[in-house]
Amino acid sequence: GEDGGEAGRLLRTMSGMTKREEEVLFEPFTYIGQLPGKGIRPKLIAAFNEWLRVDPTIIKAVSEITQKLHNASLMIDDIEDNSRLRRGTPVAHLVFGIPQTLNTANYVYFQALSEVHALGSPEAVQVFIREMLNLHRGQGLDIYWRDSNICPSEEDYCHMVQQKTGGLFRLSVLLMQCFSENKADFIPLVNDLGLFYQVLDDYQNLQSDEYHTNKSYCEDLTEGKYSFPIVHAISHAKDNALANILRQRPTDNDVKRFAVDLMEKQGSFSYTKQFLKGVEGRLRIHMQALGDNELLSAILGELSKALEGSSKP
Repeated sequence: GEDGGEAGRLLRTMSGMTKREEEVLFEPFTYIGQLPGKGIRPKLIAAFNEWLRVDPTIIKAVSEITQKLHNASLMIDDIEDNSRLRRGTPVAHLVFGIPQTLNTANYVYFQALSEVHALGSPEAVQVFIREMLNLHRGQGLDIYWRDSNICPSEEDYCHMVQQKTGGLFRLSVLLMQCFSENKADFIPLVNDLGLFYQVLDDYQNLQSDEYHTNKSYCEDLTEGKYSFPIVHAISHAKDNALANILRQRPTDNDVKRFAVDLMEKQGSFSYTKQFLKGVEGRLRIHMQALGDNELLSAILGELSKALEGSSKP
């Protein structure tokens, strides 16, 4: 038992060391977790549980795993997008620096994997791996288009969003489904939910006034991001004005307001709104096929109210 004792001592010192340092390690994560979010993920989990009916312990675990992945991915997102503010507060890497923020976010990813593994389902681990790969594929495309100044087609953009935003939505639903008797196919519904959520976010970033109190004005323009309305405007434009503005990564509000006016004249906002109504229609059809779900209907109602509320008179 000599070896075992030695190993045990080593583990104890390691864990003793970890406890003290865990706090330091977690600080950027704790910081971002304190910011007020939109809180859609816990609501979605509760809504899908109307159909999946899994044990409360599973719900709790999946909620925590999803929340960790979400917050860690926000920390990395903010670095990749060079963001200054998130929900009106300085982003984690402006407070803790890029190296620590990056390391913490990656640590949290693996911690989440460890929690998935602890659920004891090999299928759950497969789901985690598959969706985390999807998330990074989508994110990689988004960054590549932005940094190479390549405007994607609407179809390519939607596919990217289903990988990226759909990733964590699918992850939570599929993790729950590993422990459910209900083996219905929720993927088309979840993909469209991710698409609706992201395109609405794109729309609000450039349209809603409330959004600008939480983020710097039209942040997607400054970031140079080819968001849904921008993809429409650039691909239908008669000249290169908007494409050029985007390439300049504008920080000047007057330039950004000018860009928004160009998009308005191009009909990109009303097009985006119509597109969202179409996705909403598909969502309702998916939901009818799967059986009544009041909680999910309520979430969808809130989202479509947000769409109405964020459009300029």
